[in-house]
Amino acid sequence: MALELKDFDSNTYVLTGVDTAQISKDVYGDKTIFEHASVINFILNGVVYSAIEDPEDGYRSSMDEIKVVTDVVVRNTFLPCQVIAKMQNGDDGVIEFIDAKNGMTVLEIGTSHAVDYYPCFVGNFIPENMSANREKEIEERKQAERKLEQERELLGWASW
Repeated sequence: MALELKDFDSNTYVLTGVDTAQISKDVYGDKTIFEHASVINFILNGVVYSAIEDPEDGYRSSMDEIKVVTDVVVRNTFLPCQVIAKMQNGDDGVIEFIDAKNGMTVLEIGTSHAVDYYPCFVGNFIPENMSANREKEIEERKQAERKLEQERELLGWASW
């Protein structure tokens, strides 16, 4: 069942996995011509979705469809991340999934129409924006700062 991006808009989800792939897609439905297409698979509330690039759009790129899939295994899974879906810039071409804790975009899906002449398929996963990863990064930075301070004390450096 194909979905529309607006079906996701303004809802809250739990994101637990994202990965990408390439598939061969039957262009005309008669199994004579196949083209490669990029795919981004993601898990929201335990349901696996696939956003598939249109392989027959020439030198431009756009999203062909987004659908629920049952025959795909998402291998890149992680701790649950609560996200809020929001159409990007009020546009109906790209939906953002924003980390509910820190307000940063974690996943973008759709077709960007930044320049009408040159649309572009969007399937961006930004794991460094997940609050779990940001918290780890902040803790690692704090540990490094504490270690540096201890080393300075051992060397007799004064704290200001």
